[in-house]
Amino acid sequence: MLIALTRAVAPSLNRCELTHLARAPIDVALAVRQHEQYEAALREAGCSIAHAAPEPDLPDSVFIEDTAVVCDEVAVVTRPGAASRRPETAAVTASLRAFRRVEAIEAPGTLDGGDVLVAGRTVYVGVGARSNVEGARQLEERLSPYGYEVRLVPVNGCLHLKSAATLVSPTAVLVNPAWVDALVFASLDIVVVDPGESFAANALLLGDRILYSPAYPRTRALLERRGLRVVPVDLSELAKAEGALTCCSLVFKRDTDLPSPSSTLIAESRIPLKGIQRDPARSASWAMPSF
Repeated sequence: MLIALTRAVAPSLNRCELTHLARAPIDVALAVRQHEQYEAALREAGCSIAHAAPEPDLPDSVFIEDTAVVCDEVAVVTRPGAASRRPETAAVTASLRAFRRVEAIEAPGTLDGGDVLVAGRTVYVGVGARSNVEGARQLEERLSPYGYEVRLVPVNGCLHLKSAATLVSPTAVLVNPAWVDALVFASLDIVVVDPGESFAANALLLGDRILYSPAYPRTRALLERRGLRVVPVDLSELAKAEGALTCCSLVFKRDTDLPSPSSTLIAESRIPLKGIQRDPARSASWAMPSF
């Protein structure tokens, strides 16, 4: 059974953070209806919906993905890059404790969940507007004891890594190569968005289907020609707040054995993060790779 943790649209949504889009009026009532349809699509895909406590005064709180990274063994609560979003994590932490052991990213690290793409045991972390190298380093410390390998991905021109790349099958990734180097995902089957649909790389993979915006028909057709089942879900009002399909839920398995880290894996966790170099003069210093 999959759990989809969501949170209600805040009535203050029009005061949302914006980085790459010009501010446009958001019809909050329509955003609420679209979010309800999104939750219905999650249920139809086999998810059981759980709700974090609403945050009416936190405009971006509907974008719950940014507050945590949830793996089978552990949940890591983030420290969002926008200071206005950091109060969002408290209620999410409380919700996640019912399902997982919970750890957290600490200052000076910043990490948005929208910058984290988990593909099997490989965890791609976008470093850009909201997530920094220190946040990625701390995520690596918390996940490597469970056998995960973290890789840094420079992101340019968009808010999050998942604006530029998301999984459309367990072994295939949908990518906008204008915003991220597609070769980072060389171990996966790379599907490139239609060049006229810049924001088309965000899709939510749920079992045998992909939840996907109807705003990108050419990329949708490309996915369907590959035999993928695409379910249209319209979040056009939330898109005005730089939100997308993956942003509005944390999806994870209900039943896990919650294993403890092994001593072997703890030892392996001391190996430097792939793509990052440690400064020998300061063990806590990290540097971005050159691409």
